[in-house]
Amino acid sequence: MLRCIRRFSSRGAAASAVATGIPVGREAKRLMSKPLVTRLSVDGPIECPLSGMQLLNSPLFNKGSAFTQEERAAFGLEGLLPPQVNTLDEQVERAYKQLCYLKTPLAKNDFMTSMRMQNKVLFFELVRRHIRELVPIIYTPTEGDAIAAYSHRFRRPEGVFLDITEPDSIEERLASYGEDKDVDYVVVSDGEGILGIGDQGIGGIRIAISKLALMTLCGGIHPGRVMAVTLDVGTNNKKLARDELYMGNRFARVRGKQYDEFLDKFIKALKKRFPSAVLHFEDFGVENGRPLLDRYRNELPCFNDDIQGTGAVVMASFLAALKHTDRNLLDSKVLVYGAGSAGIGIADQIVNHMVSYGASVDEARSKIFTMDRRGLIMDSMRAGSTRAQQAYAKPDDEWEGVNTKSLVEVVSRIKPTCLIGCSTQAGAFNKAVVQEMHKHNERPIIFPLSNPTRLHEAVPEDLLEWTNYQALVATGSPFHPVNGYRISENNNCFSFPGIGLGAVLARATIISDKMISAAVDQLASLSPLKPGDSRPGLLPPLEVINDTSAKVATAVILQALEEGLARVEHEAVPNSTLGERVRVPRDFDKCLEWVKVQMWKPVYRPLLKVQHDPSVHTFQH
Repeated sequence: MLRCIRRFSSRGAAASAVATGIPVGREAKRLMSKPLVTRLSVDGPIECPLSGMQLLNSPLFNKGSAFTQEERAAFGLEGLLPPQVNTLDEQVERAYKQLCYLKTPLAKNDFMTSMRMQNKVLFFELVRRHIRELVPIIYTPTEGDAIAAYSHRFRRPEGVFLDITEPDSIEERLASYGEDKDVDYVVVSDGEGILGIGDQGIGGIRIAISKLALMTLCGGIHPGRVMAVTLDVGTNNKKLARDELYMGNRFARVRGKQYDEFLDKFIKALKKRFPSAVLHFEDFGVENGRPLLDRYRNELPCFNDDIQGTGAVVMASFLAALKHTDRNLLDSKVLVYGAGSAGIGIADQIVNHMVSYGASVDEARSKIFTMDRRGLIMDSMRAGSTRAQQAYAKPDDEWEGVNTKSLVEVVSRIKPTCLIGCSTQAGAFNKAVVQEMHKHNERPIIFPLSNPTRLHEAVPEDLLEWTNYQALVATGSPFHPVNGYRISENNNCFSFPGIGLGAVLARATIISDKMISAAVDQLASLSPLKPGDSRPGLLPPLEVINDTSAKVATAVILQALEEGLARVEHEAVPNSTLGERVRVPRDFDKCLEWVKVQMWKPVYRPLLKVQHDPSVHTFQH
């Protein structure tokens, strides 16, 4: 990591390098006309204090066979590389051919992980060019298998490991990662609720790493300005605990006061060490996910992706479907099948949106119905329900004579506009349930979201066939088109990268409900659906995810500014000699351009050879 890192585009700003030197590379002369900037900027030459094998072993600096002859001479690489100089295009072609030789998704996941640890530009450019094929390899569903096998497939550490048995070491361990201005975005997990496969203990570090890869791929956050953290509080996965190769604590998960105090110390240390960083809670269990969000959301810019990220992307799909069929949100009823963190997060987001459209909270909640393994959540179940679930409990006397454990009977009674699955119960949306939905809706909206794919409540082909292709479908995992109908994936990568990027660039003090709602409305407005034609799908295609994230981020930034939650305009323009303050354009299109020029892109840039300065350069990567 480096200190003195520029956060904004250098274009048009007066600047000078932290250390003097000469950039080396194909476009050096052109780029010398730009201000010189530190290595973690998004354009211009990059300061590099490394040489020789240290340089080749740095995934942020390494270009592999693409180092030019000038760079090889300047940085002591002669004799350490084959003589032929390749372009990035040639490297991508070679890497993709190597990938295609591999037969299983998990083998491909291993290959991509190794590449990410060697050369981040090549990794992200390869994924970008084959995004639809490779996102399922580096994220869900394949990443779930990699996480489950983490201790057996371990090669080298990434991120920060915090141990509940050593709570007083938290600040020191975070400090070993970098300085106060080194980190923009942090993903933390305690590994309890991983991707539909449950408690994976120390393997939770991999989900944090995967989410950060998507933050860079989709949201343009610099890969050198992020940090993955795992909180090792034990595991209740007995198979892991008995495994002699398991690398985490083997005792049962710590709960209660000790857990809460550990989290408090983590948050306090994080705020002290990285005061501007956005915190992303990932895959915490039902017992902790919501309480942690409620406890800390007004202390620092944080959000829970399983609750708010999932809720945002599903809400956007729902709005797009309603608009396509000329239906009104306030007249809609929603049945959420699976009332865990994701399900309740979706319900909460729908309520927030209904309230923004003029409904009261009670009116909005009356339109939302939730089911879990016990059936429809009702008042008599409050003792066994979380506080978040209790908000959606229905009066028992209104359901007398109805088998509230039967999904088809509940659908028949409610006549929901939209059926959402977060249950991990494969096949729960069977033909009887779907046809009952269709009986009450000319265009039923059905979202089977459970991961991994084998746990989906239904497959798109069946949903379309059972409704004569009238259902509007979005899923939680990637599916191939069905007879020309593109199946949108309600993947959180459509929501959290844009929300996170917006919060980072705004220097948000918190992430408010209105900021999330602004992201939802913007994402919904980008739906490719056309009047009378539902074949394009509810959400934009994955191939334009960078543009989608930039627009979502723009909406988030403008909302943060409107609410007075943005600190960015209190900061000086980086490297300015005149002391000007940053000014963010209020016009959407101009603000969008301001966002785009700050998004990192996987391109090789000329290196600026500098001497190592311990006050500026640290070597976490």
